[in-house]
Formats: sequence, structure tokens, C-alpha cells
Amino acid sequence: MEIYLDANATTPVLPQARAAALAVMAEAFGNPSSIHGAGLKARALLDGVRATARRVLQAPSGQLLFTSGATEGIQTAVLSALNALRERRAAGEAIPALLLYGATEHKAVPEALRHWNALLGLSLEVRAIPVGPYGRHDLAWLRAHAPQAGLVCTMAANNETGVISDLDGIAAALAGSSALWLVDGVQALGKLPLRLLERGIDYAPFSGHKLYAPKGVGLLYVREGAPFTPLMAGGGQEGSLRSGTENMAGIAALGAVLSALEQGGVFAPAAELQARRERLAQALRAAFPGLVLNAPLELSLPTTLNFSVPGFSARQLLDLFDAAGLRLSGGSACGAARAQPSDVLQAMGLPAWQTAAAVRLSFGAADDAALIDAACSRLAACAQALQACGELPGAATPGRLPALTRFVVDGACCYVLADPDSRRCVVVDPLPELTPRLLTWLRAHQARLLAVLDTHSHGDHASSAAELRQALPAELLQPADTLGWPQSLQALELGASWLTRLPLPGHTEDSTAYLLHGPQGLRLACVGDTVLPGALGRSDFAQSAPAAYGTSLRTLLQAVGPHTLLLPGHDYEHRLACTLAVERAAQPLLDGVLSGQLDDAGFARAKAQLEQHLGPTEYQTLACGARVDCAQGSEPVELVAAALQPGGLLVDVREPYEQRLGTAPAPAGVPMRALPWSELAAELPDWLAELPRQTPLYFICRSGNRSALAARALRRLGFGQAWSVAGGLALWPAREPR
Repeated sequence: MEIYLDANATTPVLPQARAAALAVMAEAFGNPSSIHGAGLKARALLDGVRATARRVLQAPSGQLLFTSGATEGIQTAVLSALNALRERRAAGEAIPALLLYGATEHKAVPEALRHWNALLGLSLEVRAIPVGPYGRHDLAWLRAHAPQAGLVCTMAANNETGVISDLDGIAAALAGSSALWLVDGVQALGKLPLRLLERGIDYAPFSGHKLYAPKGVGLLYVREGAPFTPLMAGGGQEGSLRSGTENMAGIAALGAVLSALEQGGVFAPAAELQARRERLAQALRAAFPGLVLNAPLELSLPTTLNFSVPGFSARQLLDLFDAAGLRLSGGSACGAARAQPSDVLQAMGLPAWQTAAAVRLSFGAADDAALIDAACSRLAACAQALQACGELPGAATPGRLPALTRFVVDGACCYVLADPDSRRCVVVDPLPELTPRLLTWLRAHQARLLAVLDTHSHGDHASSAAELRQALPAELLQPADTLGWPQSLQALELGASWLTRLPLPGHTEDSTAYLLHGPQGLRLACVGDTVLPGALGRSDFAQSAPAAYGTSLRTLLQAVGPHTLLLPGHDYEHRLACTLAVERAAQPLLDGVLSGQLDDAGFARAKAQLEQHLGPTEYQTLACGARVDCAQGSEPVELVAAALQPGGLLVDVREPYEQRLGTAPAPAGVPMRALPWSELAAELPDWLAELPRQTPLYFICRSGNRSALAARALRRLGFGQAWSVAGGLALWPAREPR
């Protein structure tokens, strides 16, 4: 059973609301604009719901119109306010120069301001009202700028953090200003008293699906006397304020929810909600040591928790929770696909790690205590899974030590190469952001750390090698050179495998590759930034050796050959790994220097020209490689579960802690194997050497994201039948596909 804890994004439909909607569709389906009996019944229902809404919102006066939701309400309110400003300007009146919105507003507000400001030709300045570290508006700033504002937009409560705005303080700051005031009431409906008339709020949009009504229905309150311009003109419905035949099923459902609010007994009171939130907060703290709440509970809605866990990204935590059947989010559902740090938390000035790791837990006011109990139990199970896999301290026995594990931060790659039997290992290119996680992971696995190696002197980040060596000195082989290689050794033995090093000056003067050998021969090479998937490491740093780069590439080809797997120091496009054969086909510049068409000087000149205008990466970090491969389209790799064919291999690329919390049965005739995305590169040397290129490889993960990356990476390496199961386990059939 899934436990839904993303109520700020949307809620299930209340049973009473479903019944009301179905009754309208089946029985009272008349058009409220019709004058016959069926239409009059529909009109009576419409008027009844509006009357209930007025009582619930304590809005006996002003306009209250039904909309499709909050976005339409916001658009209508902004258009109304800005059109009034335009009319004042057209009449020769000087108008305020500013349009203000809270820095933590839902994107619908600033986007509406910019859209209508441009479309109406006002060219007013749109500015964000700063917020403090608790997410509340800077009232002194607002007070100073209010006299120049034509419209001020603020939230009643924030959708990501749950922080409740000081509406009384905002009202006081606007006293004496002619600015119109829009308050986004979406998260407040049923949770906070808005006192619309008392506070002088001009516009307040609401959305039904945030409080147990269906999607596609909402309300807009407009203060009596506030300017109004219809967004939708046509048949004159809603008193000519909002044309279009009313969504009677949605309105009936919304009416049932509002009636439940008015009558009581369905939604838990605030004190009980606060107690439930505190239980969840305690369960989170017990599960995740060091957890940080991103907003103070005393200033937040009693149904919302926003938190970050040191050492974990939001995506890692969401994958973990999803595997446990807990449905949480990384912030606003409208921006979830971007997987970027929260704009709301950035506006609050929180540290970068917190904004990138933030997770939102929000439950509904109609959720019962049993759901909270179950959620707390599953949070404990999540912690146990992390402990068992070495991601949190506390495992009773060491877990399986993978032969190769890849960690990635903003496109930069770190590798742990290990011998599972002896537990000897080396870390290659450690990243400061990973230090706590690596220490926990290595200790939990009882790994014997022999060396911490860098492939070169890094230009885009500091190495955390010294910190790791200091924290785990027992097994280290000393003394070591500046890159960490034990000076007295020609080879570093891990057990059945061993490492050698290969100097490759170019990207930097000290660039070095580490070659992993096994009983069957050379398996792979960690090449740093010498060769990247689709790129070559830049050589315009002060510590670069551009004249030596061409020779180093030929040296690498001679040492590893065309088909040995190369593990890069950066993987900006999630291509996992590469080979020289693949890169020669994709990169004309690389092929030119390896084929002899370009000498070292010509290669250096062409490369320098390529690197003249390198911008930052999508992570806003220094780009360590210039993409030089031929542009290739991103072919579709998704395949529905029912299309899997016998004879292939189904590969679960979820991480070990996800797999411990639940798996899915493989279809008949298709064996299934657990091979996490972080460990997938360990299997590639054998696949490249032994697996026929047309073998069907079906990758699956939680949602289809990582499995699609895996499928594209394998196709780039020549496996033309690599596929991603569309929708991942989220859309996995309950029964085996036939």
C-alpha cells in the first residue's frame, strides 16, 4: 500500500465530493444557464455552493466566481489590476512604477506579472519582495517600496515550506499605499483564517484539488470595488465575470468539501495536526541523523515538513522513499521535472547543500492517525535499508563490497575500486561534497583503504584526498606522491586485481590514468579528464600541458587499445563510460590526432580554438571538457513492460537500498538482475568482451529516468537493443506482462 505524503501538490478526492460529482453527472446534469427545470436545479446547486463558500471564507460581499483553479484565478486578478493601471495611464494619470511579488511565490505569480505587464505594454518594473531565513517577507523593505507599487502579490502560506505569511504585518506595511493586494490562498483554504475583508485583500485565488476536491475547479475572491477585467469573454456566465459553461461536477464536489469544512468532523483540528506532524518529525530525526528542518515548525502549516539530510541529494531520498511506498516530493510539483535546487529555499538564503537536498512531506487534514503510524514505520525501514547498504552508520555486519562504485556530484565522478574478498580498495578522484558519505560508506563496509588517488590536479574543485587519508589512515600505503600513489610501488594490489599508472600530460601536467588489471587482462582505466564521453579535457589551465596532449592520447591508445572501458573524471551528460573506438567515431578531433591526420601542434591549435568561449556547465561549475563530438539525436529508448521479449535480460538499476525495500517479478522468460546505476560500470568490461551487441537489455528503475540513461549509455557503447522500461516500477503491471 502506498502512503501518500504529498498533499501540498494535490489530494485525493473526498468520498463525499466524489459522490456529489457523480450525482451531478448522472442526475443533475443540467446547464445552469438553461431556464427549464433541469437548468434551474443546476443553478440552485451553483448558488448553494457559492453561498457555502462565502460562509467558509467569511466573504459576505465582493465577487466570488468559480474558475478552473488557482492559475486562472491568478491570471484574472493580475490582468484586472494591470488593466486598471493601463486605463489610469491612458487617462493621463501617473501610475506606480513597481509590481511586487514575494520572492518565494509560486511561479504562476511572477510569470503572470511578466506576461500581462508585457502584453499590456506597461513596462513596469517587476521586483521580488525579499524574505528572511525563515521565509517571511521583509516588511521593512515592503513598507519602503509600497508607495511605488501598483500591485503586491503575496502568499498566505508557502507550498514548499509551509511557512505562514504575516498577513497582518503585510497589511500594515501597505497602509496608505494605493497598491492592490493579491493573496494566493491555495494552501490556506481550510487551514488558516484569511479575514479577507478585515485585511483589505483585493484578490484571493483558491484551488479545489489542494483540499480534496477534483482538479479543474477553483474560486476567485474579488473585493467589492476592486478593478476587474474578465479573462474569458463569451456567453456571460458567472455574471459575465467568467464566461464558459460551469464545471458543475467539479463545483458540486467542491461544495461537498466546503460543507465538510463548515460542519466539522471530517478534517482534524489544528492541534491534532500539529501533534501528527511532530510524530513525523521525530520519526525523521530518528531515521536520519543530522536532519535539518528548512522552516521553523512554529511558523508553518501544521501539515507540512520541509527537510534536508546531510550527504543525500533530494533525488536519492525520493528514490528511497518511493521504494518504501512513501510518496513525497522535492518541492513544488510544477517544477519537479527540473530536478534543480529549490528557488524558494534559495530565496531564503539557505546553504546550497540544503537547497539541493530539500524534500517536502505534506499530509492532508483528512488523513487519519493510522496513516501517520504507518508512515513512521516506513521511515524507520528506510533508515534500516540505508544502514544495511552502508549509507548510514549502524549496520550490525558489513554489507557486500562492490568491485566498483561510482559517485557523482554535479557531473564530477568519484570511484571506489575494490576487491570484495579482501575488502582492499582505493578511492579515485574524491570530492569534498562526498567526504562524509564516503567515510560512512567505507567504515560500514569495513573497507581496507590502501590509497586515495587523484587523476590530476583539479581545476574545478578541490580534492578531499587529504581529508580521507587523515580520517582513515590505518591501511594506507605510505609515503605517496602528490596524486596519492605509493611511491615505492609499480603496481597496487587489491587482491585478484591490481592497478598500474600511466602518465598522460595534457589536461594538466600531472594527468595520470590508473589501469585496472585482472586475471584475464586489462579491465578498465580511470582516465580523469583526458578523454570524456563526447569531449576532451580542456587544456587551457595554467597547469595544462597542451603541447603534450596529442602524444598522451596516442600513448593511451597504445596502452589500452580501442575497446577498453574508460571511466571519466566528469560525465556531464550521464553517458557513464566510453572507449577510444566510440570516441573516435564521435569526435573528429580525437580521431584526427590518433590517425595521424593532425600532428601535436595542429591538434593543440584546434583544441585551443575550441576552448576559447567555454561557458559553465548546467550545474554552474567550471567546464573541464569541451564537447567536440558530432551532434547526434536522442533516439527514443522507452519500451512498455508488455513488450519485453524472452531471451533478454531485465536489469534493475535502482540503488541497493531501494532494492532492499521492494522488487518486481520479471516476466516469464526474462531473467532479472539487480545491478545498480552506481555499480553498472563494473559489469561493462565483461559485457563489452562477451555479450552479443544485439542482446536485448531491458533496464528498469523507479520512474524510468535512470533506466533511460542506462539504455542510452549502452546504445552509445554499441548495444543497439538496450531499452528502458517506460515509467519504471511506477507503471510496472500488477501481473506479469504476456
